[in-house]
Amino acid sequence: MNRPDFYKTLGVSRGASLEDIRKSYRKLARKYHPDVNPGDRAAEERFKKISEAYEILSDPKKREVYDAYGAYSENFRPRPGAGAGFDFSGFDFSDLGSSGFSDFFSRMFQGGPEPVRPQGRDLEYQISMSFDDALKGLRTRIAYDRMEVCRSCRGSGQESAARAGTCSLCRGTGKLDQMRGHARLTTNCHRCGGTGRNSRQCASCNGQGRASSPSRLEVRIPAGVQNGSRIRFSGKGEAGLGGAPSGDLYVVAKVTPHPFFERKGDNIYCRVPVTVTEAALGAKIQVPTVDGRSLLKIPPGTQGGQKFRLRGKGAPSLRAARRGDQFVEVRVVVPKIADERSKELLRELAQLNPADPRTGLAQY
Repeated sequence: MNRPDFYKTLGVSRGASLEDIRKSYRKLARKYHPDVNPGDRAAEERFKKISEAYEILSDPKKREVYDAYGAYSENFRPRPGAGAGFDFSGFDFSDLGSSGFSDFFSRMFQGGPEPVRPQGRDLEYQISMSFDDALKGLRTRIAYDRMEVCRSCRGSGQESAARAGTCSLCRGTGKLDQMRGHARLTTNCHRCGGTGRNSRQCASCNGQGRASSPSRLEVRIPAGVQNGSRIRFSGKGEAGLGGAPSGDLYVVAKVTPHPFFERKGDNIYCRVPVTVTEAALGAKIQVPTVDGRSLLKIPPGTQGGQKFRLRGKGAPSLRAARRGDQFVEVRVVVPKIADERSKELLRELAQLNPADPRTGLAQY
């Protein structure tokens, strides 16, 4: 059996620098890591070989021994004068190829940040609510489906050790003896990964480590949300692979329009009709607000379309502990005159107040 060429495994030349070896390892490890390729046995074996090669070539002393003899063991010490034809018989190479998945994050980014496993997918849930509920806030329960950590295998994707059974290849030892030329090598069993147990996919999740499950959640919608507002619930999205963090759940508010009030930002707008007499002489009128009726003073000579502000009568702000304002637009309603007496009074009013409202249009 040919000995593995670690340089070829990592895709670098024999004269490659340590930095080149690290770069190549990081690239290949990301590509073939089991978390990125769930259930792919070929990728899993390739990752083991990549990790094994990197463990030797990234250590100057181990690399020196490997370059000289084509193999390495912690228990190997070359005799004085020994060369490439040295007989490896009698030495224990049990640590050769023992690099496991647990070492991945501790070795992959030496001198740099650790890689982040892919987080679970974010989910979105749309909730319909009334205009009043959006202003006052709402507590409710929602039901949705999401991928959760498999309860049978607890996210590992494999059956429990108690149910796995003994590995038939190594007969439960977790080790295999192999002859490589004159060398006797003891390596971890490639079938069971050195555990001595059969590795079988979890039947409940088909090796994915996750399973679709109905989920119920009590959500609190804060006062002041608008149509399209997104409220984030951290960690309530889908579970990540291989123990990675769960995604988030975004609840999107769909607010029903109000027949009287119109909201723009944190301010609320409405139109209120007033009589000609109220507009001309001034008046105090009751106007609707989201909190009930409020008194509004109309000054004498008020014109149609004029707007008045009621401070603090708008919507609660999501950004600060305050409320917006309400703006009331006055709409002057002209009565229909049917009797002669009313017509005479209006003619008299016109004679007493001869102002022409169209004077400013002369330039046009």
